[in-house]
Amino acid sequence: MKKIEHIGIAVKDIEASNALFEALFGEPEYKTEAVESEGVKTSFFKVGPNKIELLEATKEDSPIAKYVAKKGEGIHHIAFDVEDITAEIARLKEKGFTVLNETPKKGADNKLVAFLHPKGTNGVLVELCQEIS
Repeated sequence: MKKIEHIGIAVKDIEASNALFEALFGEPEYKTEAVESEGVKTSFFKVGPNKIELLEATKEDSPIAKYVAKKGEGIHHIAFDVEDITAEIARLKEKGFTVLNETPKKGADNKLVAFLHPKGTNGVLVELCQEIS
């Protein structure tokens, strides 16, 4: 893993949250994007060299909708930038981690993504991200 790629925050209302985080960071989001396969709308903020991703559910049965219903708004995941997502998945499986999607899928912000089950990472949902070239 090369670095923290972003921190994902689940929100109920992305427009209201965009305004809140714009006030907090002093800059508007630099990108918004829908990820239909995951049933979410996302927006991204840059904070120095770091990124924050806001996620709002667009489907009642999406993972973000379920998360917000169960836990409320808040930090949903930490994403790590990886060089080779397929090799990293294999390495982590060999170490005993549970990978939620063993085949990387297209995520937001031009990334291939895979997730590790939070039961094996002290309750933290970990996302692996690789830039799509």
